[in-house]
Amino acid sequence: MGEAREVRSEAGVRRAVPFFGVRDLEVARRFYVDGLGFEITREWVKDGKLRWCWLELGGAAMMLQEFWREGRHRNVPETPVGVGVSVAFICDDAVELYHAFVARGVDATRPVVGNGMWVTNVVDPDGYQLFFESPTDVAEDTALADD
Repeated sequence: MGEAREVRSEAGVRRAVPFFGVRDLEVARRFYVDGLGFEITREWVKDGKLRWCWLELGGAAMMLQEFWREGRHRNVPETPVGVGVSVAFICDDAVELYHAFVARGVDATRPVVGNGMWVTNVVDPDGYQLFFESPTDVAEDTALADD
């Protein structure tokens, strides 16, 4: 197999970008862009259909690609895809995001303080868990008061 090569910590790794396989890219696009406020900054269109996109919100990025339903690349899973997968987005104001999400019709959990962070959670159409969190000095387990 050869000699193992040492990996340097300064090898140029800049960030991790979640890459989610989705069942319907148009449904996912509406959720992320119209619901959460992400912007599509890169895309791949094949035969007039959006097949892949790179989304950004602030300094965060993620990629979405629809599963292939036919042909030699067919890869639609038999089981739910988002089960057990979560991404935490660290932000300046999770409470503000919660209000923005709800105003856009997104089913977001009422923010609660956990581990020194306000946390609101949304689940995308494929079951991926998205946590939006911001640092706070508010006591643990405090829930955001009703408006």
